[in-house]
Amino acid sequence: MEDDMKITTNTSLLLADTPVSDIFISEYLIDAHGDYVKVYLYCLYLAKFDKEITTLDLAKKTGLQIDRVKQAIDYLTNAEIVIPTEKGIMLCDLKEKEINRLYRPKLSTTPEEAEEKLERNKKRSEVITAINNTFFQGVMNTAWYNDIATIFDKYSFDEDVVYSLFRYCYDKHALHKKYLFAVAEGWYGQGIKDLNDLDNYYQKFEKSKQIKKQICKKLGFTRNLNEYEEAYVDKWTMEFGYDLTLIELALKRTTSKSNIGFEYIDKIITDWNDKNLRTQDEIEEYSKQVKEKYSFIKQNKDTTNAYVNKEQTEYNDLDRFYM
Repeated sequence: MEDDMKITTNTSLLLADTPVSDIFISEYLIDAHGDYVKVYLYCLYLAKFDKEITTLDLAKKTGLQIDRVKQAIDYLTNAEIVIPTEKGIMLCDLKEKEINRLYRPKLSTTPEEAEEKLERNKKRSEVITAINNTFFQGVMNTAWYNDIATIFDKYSFDEDVVYSLFRYCYDKHALHKKYLFAVAEGWYGQGIKDLNDLDNYYQKFEKSKQIKKQICKKLGFTRNLNEYEEAYVDKWTMEFGYDLTLIELALKRTTSKSNIGFEYIDKIITDWNDKNLRTQDEIEEYSKQVKEKYSFIKQNKDTTNAYVNKEQTEYNDLDRFYM
């Protein structure tokens, strides 16, 4: 058998399936009388073949009285499940109807705002359809529609980012609500709004990943960094924007000292960021200033003991790094 193969099915049209929308089951089934459901299901069945049927024949097929069939049609029409036409009825696309409900323009908006929102809703509708077809084989549970609406509203992601979010979780074999929202929260925390932001984030993420490997190598670790150590490195690289050259300045100084861990290194690098030290020259100049200040304090320690003790208390914790 070849590696690439086409999957087909041998299904008789006579024994084919009639799909029922999850939205009908979750939103309409509880209120609909059983007779009305029978009529709707048979209409779904007929719609596949684009067949015409009289009210009398529909009554016979469902085992109902003609008046009961008419009541069912009236109910389905009032519920906007079907729409009357000149020749009969048209079954509504319940998925599209739900999307329109979630993104219906407010009455208070101006015509220009309404038009803009309609265009945005059209794009969102398209991406939801793409998500449904790509990751759920066209049978996405109705709860996901509300979750997607929440993601749009809460995080202000554009359509490409929302699709990428589902792609990321799908590729991780973790396409469930808890993980999806955890990733969304992380992306939101990184300021991601559009695809350009996401691309920049991925570049930073990949850079941070490579720096982590180099740090392990330089520290002689035979293990990977634990999650707390990784969080520190992500902070230095992705939040502060430091590269390995600057991080290595801190590593070189601290590896010669005993009992120095990532928490202390983080204090040093955070201090650099707070002081807006962005280059090796700036850090070395700052280090020189600290040494000179310590030297001055030691030379004048007999002048005012209280002053000296205060200065030592303020500088010993971080500035001993530069000594």
